[in-house]
Amino acid sequence: MGLNSMWILAGGLGVFALAYRYYSAFLSARVVLLDPDRETPAHRLHDGRDYVPTNRWVLFGHHFAAISGAGPLLGPVLATQFGYAPGAIWIIFGAVLAGAVHDFIALFASVRHDGKSLSHIARLNISKLSGGVTSVAVLFIITTALAGLAIAVVKALANSPWGTFTIAATIPAALLVGLYLHVLRPGRVAEASVIGVTLVLLGVILGHQVQASSWAPYFVLSEQQLKLILPAYGFIASVLPVWMLLCPRDYLSSYMKIGTVALLAVGIALARPVMHMPALTQFIHGGGPVLPGTMWPFVCINIMCGAISGFHSLIGSGTTPKMIDNERDIRMIGYGAMLVEGFVALMALIAAATLQPGDYFAINTALKNAAAIPAWAAHQVHLPELTRLVGEQTLVGRTGGAVSLAVGMADIFAKLPGMKTLLAYWYHYVIMFEALFILTAVDTGTRVARFIVQEAFFSRDAPGANRSKAVSWTVTVVASGIACLAWGYLLYNNDITTIWPMFGVANQLLAAVALAIGTTIILRTNRARYALVTFLPLCFILVTTLDAGWQNMAGYLAKGTAQDHLNLVLTGAMMVMVVVITADAARVWLRLLRGEKASPAAANGSE
Repeated sequence: MGLNSMWILAGGLGVFALAYRYYSAFLSARVVLLDPDRETPAHRLHDGRDYVPTNRWVLFGHHFAAISGAGPLLGPVLATQFGYAPGAIWIIFGAVLAGAVHDFIALFASVRHDGKSLSHIARLNISKLSGGVTSVAVLFIITTALAGLAIAVVKALANSPWGTFTIAATIPAALLVGLYLHVLRPGRVAEASVIGVTLVLLGVILGHQVQASSWAPYFVLSEQQLKLILPAYGFIASVLPVWMLLCPRDYLSSYMKIGTVALLAVGIALARPVMHMPALTQFIHGGGPVLPGTMWPFVCINIMCGAISGFHSLIGSGTTPKMIDNERDIRMIGYGAMLVEGFVALMALIAAATLQPGDYFAINTALKNAAAIPAWAAHQVHLPELTRLVGEQTLVGRTGGAVSLAVGMADIFAKLPGMKTLLAYWYHYVIMFEALFILTAVDTGTRVARFIVQEAFFSRDAPGANRSKAVSWTVTVVASGIACLAWGYLLYNNDITTIWPMFGVANQLLAAVALAIGTTIILRTNRARYALVTFLPLCFILVTTLDAGWQNMAGYLAKGTAQDHLNLVLTGAMMVMVVVITADAARVWLRLLRGEKASPAAANGSE
């Protein structure tokens, strides 16, 4: 008999609640000294396009939707190969002590630096060398990340009229909410929320009807069509004023995201499903059919956004700091949103671990690797019946985590009274939910990529330059075009097997960069003893990710294809850049700890 999943759910919620109540309060009051009376960049540099003071709840929705990509959904599902215990421990304690701290410090640092990017902050607080290297590293990482995130959306929406219609319906709903809040009824957040959420729910309900109607062919898109449409959408979302489409769409999407996860939590509490996957499996030493490599470091690499993710620092130094209305909102948005994402990851882990091992491995193992499934997990228990009930021809070999998560969540919902006959509905709903969950990170990430391109190549016209009034529409369009062409090219010419492994390592290396910058900023405030809150997670993440990168490089070398050689060079270059930034930061730390003035001095209130 396996562990009742309620223990994991209750334990995770308890730790997250205590961490937000006490640890985030400590970070706010003792480590960074948030000042509610200090004017934020959203007010000081208000331009109506990027710098816009935003209601804390609306901004929380935007930020949560933006940081929540594929990581908290798919990573825990794939890592369940090692058993439920490693993933649960990493999600709960990693989110509290590493991920939420990382997000909080990155957002605070950017707000204190006029909403500027990580590379700008590194240039001011560490050195011009670190600033330049960070710019190159961030451009590479965000391009790879957007391609990796977008390809997950492509897989979810391809040939799915229900999902495509529902996702498309969120766009006019967001435009209406944006106009309602800023033109028709400014500040009426509750009214706009009711209208917007109602429209989104109608999109979900009508999507099922569209799928069964003569309109369905108009919403059936191939993978190649989606690979062209997604960069085009990202371009439009990144050039329009942030209040018009991006922020309201992410805000409305967050209702569906949080609502679905909350409903899953209620389903777990009522159904109390048992964790059929063991706490640990034989694959902790490597040789698994789902993920290559050993439990450590690859649990920490595959469960990215659910515990800590460098991509979050791009949002925290991109769109969000330009919309912070008051510094006190940094605690809820920076620390709180990461805990919610950790909760999402925990729910995904439970949904996967409650499947019978034979069913889990049958779905997540490529057919060519089927021989690696151990005897104790080789027998399919409920999968044939589940396949029939969800209306699919087969679920065997549907790798990547998305299908097994949908099956696991749908199976939990089906255990509730009167829900078993709706299993097919829940399955397709979850597939659509996954696409919506990931897409919000793509559109916001594209806008952040535009900011980075502007800072790197058009510094005089970057957001915030010359009090942000000189931002040129032409430069905005050109910078967005460059960003979309870059990740669109990777998306169109690659698949998930070539993009995702690089993204995993690069993403966590970026987290190490953000933590190194955060440590420097804390040391510059003459509160050196508090720098441990970022330094200790930095040490763990850096060692873990460099080890994973090294193992990946060895695998690329062994395979020997042209693509693997390219992956080897890119991964190696990324690792070298992060080591250079960390070493340069350590040089500054030593000087600061000795009481010397490390040049260049911090600016904009960081010192």
